[in-house]
Amino acid sequence: MSWNPSLEPGCPDEIGVDAIETLIIPRARDLGGFEVRRALPAPKRQMVGPFIFFDQAGPAEFLTGQGVDVRPHPHIGLGTVTYLYRGDFHHRDSIGSDQIIEPGALNWMVAGKGVTHSERTSSTARQGPHSLFGIQTWMALPEDREDMEPLFEHHGKDLLPEIESDGVNARLILGTAYGEKAPATLYSETFYLDVTLDAGARFPLPDDHEDRGLYITQGSVHIAGQEFEAGKMMVFRPGDKITVQAGETGARLMALGGATMNGPRHVWWNFVSSSKDKIEAAKEEWRAANWGEGIFDLPQDDRSEFIPLPEK
Repeated sequence: MSWNPSLEPGCPDEIGVDAIETLIIPRARDLGGFEVRRALPAPKRQMVGPFIFFDQAGPAEFLTGQGVDVRPHPHIGLGTVTYLYRGDFHHRDSIGSDQIIEPGALNWMVAGKGVTHSERTSSTARQGPHSLFGIQTWMALPEDREDMEPLFEHHGKDLLPEIESDGVNARLILGTAYGEKAPATLYSETFYLDVTLDAGARFPLPDDHEDRGLYITQGSVHIAGQEFEAGKMMVFRPGDKITVQAGETGARLMALGGATMNGPRHVWWNFVSSSKDKIEAAKEEWRAANWGEGIFDLPQDDRSEFIPLPEK
């Protein structure tokens, strides 16, 4: 844990509300007692830096024996980021990874040319009542990395740098910020932070990244005299010095961004690519279900079921 002088408070009123380039109100979906709120992609904004998908999962409460079961499904052309506030997920994938993630840790899976994975509530958690609350994101890969071999990394809570200042605690999940560097292997300039603010505390976003946004998961923040509550994402103009101030109950937010991609990406189901042809090829591969013979296989210990290709 470190203190960084670049986290000096600053004044949030020095900017105008027009510094918010895009305000995103996520779409909510009920998955049967389990709510997901999707902020990216949005109609007016496909990406923030390389982040192309952003879901808030929960908060949700489960009875004994219940949980989340995301059956094996495929990805290409992206990296998945799993970060939890509460609960756990048991990750299994087709390159042999088998990892339970708990709050404050990072699961980072790069799909590259193709990978399959599942995420389920662990058997341990199902032994009693439990809750789930977390954020799942995808990051688009640079074109020269879209066909790379898939990889998986797990980094425990103790390995992620923490930055503290007056009333501010920021855990760096990915990339670089405030002179710190997170351990995950990345392929483009990125920052991703879990930030907790005491009531009235002020937090400046990193000003050395091209694209920057934040998503409020708890509490509220003030920006240029306006209050924004949990469940909203703001994307800011490049170059502006941005400082937010927590509301009277404090706040928790995810700050994200980095270098922009060289162009938009095509997104269909779980596939992301700069090429429509690669997405069509991935669709045919998954539909054929020739496990282990093409780019897709099933996780070794989770092969009894999978999510079929959507009809459209």
